[in-house]
Amino acid sequence: MDAADPDVPLLDVRDLQVEFRLRDGVVKAVSGVSYQVRAGETLAVLGESGSGKSVTAQAIMGILDSPPGYVTGGQVLFQGRDLLALGRDERRKVRGSQLAMIFQDALSALNPVLSVGAQLGEMFQVHRGLSRKDARKKAAELMDRVRIPAAAQRVGDYPHQFSGGMRQRIMIAMAMALEPALIIADEPTTALDVTVQAQVMELLAELQREMRMGLILITHDLGVVADVADKIAVMYAGRIVETAPVHDLYRAPAHPYTRGLLDSIPRVDQRGQELYAIKGLPPNLMHIPAGCPFHPRCPRARDVCRVDRPPLYEVAPGRASACHFWEETLNDE
Repeated sequence: MDAADPDVPLLDVRDLQVEFRLRDGVVKAVSGVSYQVRAGETLAVLGESGSGKSVTAQAIMGILDSPPGYVTGGQVLFQGRDLLALGRDERRKVRGSQLAMIFQDALSALNPVLSVGAQLGEMFQVHRGLSRKDARKKAAELMDRVRIPAAAQRVGDYPHQFSGGMRQRIMIAMAMALEPALIIADEPTTALDVTVQAQVMELLAELQREMRMGLILITHDLGVVADVADKIAVMYAGRIVETAPVHDLYRAPAHPYTRGLLDSIPRVDQRGQELYAIKGLPPNLMHIPAGCPFHPRCPRARDVCRVDRPPLYEVAPGRASACHFWEETLNDE
């Protein structure tokens, strides 16, 4: 299978299901998630905390804490191979060299007692067999590539000696070190100020174009993805409730939850007005409501929504919505 073929998905997640078996019960964290990413394409996965975005990514990467987390169904086809069917050693070879992840908390993800050069260089020593000296040289080149000033002089510095934005650049450098085909970025701009957020996202987009990588961008911030994503998957209560090309979704969402997320974005023309917020809280994933999981918070909910769980209806080519009344939402001005 040719992953460079635009008609062949680089990553094809099919009906993925993940649960956490806890003392108090079973948490259905991911319930039948399916999406695809092609080479050079950016998929943004949106949703509130607890919607299943990061758990889906961890299952794809094979880094779920098990126990208590278990993949209970589905397939994760990467370059034609089902990652869930690979042994531990085979999975480890794929991770880093072909499939990499940028974590949201760089300070926690980086080892505080090792220099950033040693941590970047380890990738080349383990996967490419380079000597320590050559690996350190590669590390300095990577730091320069992600625009860390005086990279050659700072390669021996430790994580705490860098600012939050610089640490996030180091995480990007670590993810792209071996030029993987796909990178998953989990909330890569969390806790950064707006200016630094824009710089990090611009850098990530530039490197992706240069290397023609697939990119999955996990975030709860619709403002972050508007300029970088090709398509969006919106998650709620462990399910995908809407998928669409980015401009179509921003122009006319087809699910009430997506519309609520869009209405929550602060706007210049609403200065001085109270910000909109979706009423209520996400459901307890140990006790997901019957029918549509969003119905307790949905302004359009009717009797059928409380009983029948909506499938993903095809709204248009490349668009789908898990709402019985998607046409009303789509046409709502």
